[in-house]
Amino acid sequence: MEKNKANISLRLLTLGDRAIAVEFGQAIELDINQRVMALRDKIQQAVQQDKLSGIVEMVPTYCSLLVEYNPLLISYDELAKTLQQMAEHIEVLETATKEVVEIPVVYGGEYGPDLAEVAEYHQLSPQQVIDMHAEPEYPVYMLGFVAGFPYLGGMNPHLATPRKASPRLKIEAGSVGIAGGQTGIYSVESPGGWQIIGRTPLKLYDANRPKPVLLSAGQYVKFKPISQAEYKAMIK
Repeated sequence: MEKNKANISLRLLTLGDRAIAVEFGQAIELDINQRVMALRDKIQQAVQQDKLSGIVEMVPTYCSLLVEYNPLLISYDELAKTLQQMAEHIEVLETATKEVVEIPVVYGGEYGPDLAEVAEYHQLSPQQVIDMHAEPEYPVYMLGFVAGFPYLGGMNPHLATPRKASPRLKIEAGSVGIAGGQTGIYSVESPGGWQIIGRTPLKLYDANRPKPVLLSAGQYVKFKPISQAEYKAMIK
């Protein structure tokens, strides 16, 4: 059964002379993001079957898909017409298989210095925050900010917490944070203003791996609380 099409407004945006963005709306909603991923998959399938040529790269975001193309291999008009037709006939099925990636996280202490602050802000105990944060399966809406940083949807709204008034100059790679109604994982060491509640020993970005980025848009993340001892054993 196809999902509700509420809040879906299809628009094609021209970006220079070699890219088109297909926009399904402007809201951060799972249904819209799933349509973005479904269109990406449909284009990939067409390319693999030699039914579409000239596609250079695709970049999914919350509510749109950027399609970069080679204008020497396919014209703007031809590609725009094809994308319009594909987008209008996207089907997002309730039974679609989810690819869930388990992310171990040690919460609190030196690894999650803002856990107590988040708990106090919501008048919860630190353990309640951990339980609520680790409960959902979070869809990976998009990657951005720095290489491999996943923007995750589906966080319990009762955990929504403002960013820190003064951003930190250094946040360790693997840090799990909350900013507003979203949660995410710092893939590399960088400055940032998210509330840090834990850290994973997994490397979300490693330039030396055949596939440098661990997560992909369209996957789901499930956080698994672990102890400090387990964390230290996993990073050795």
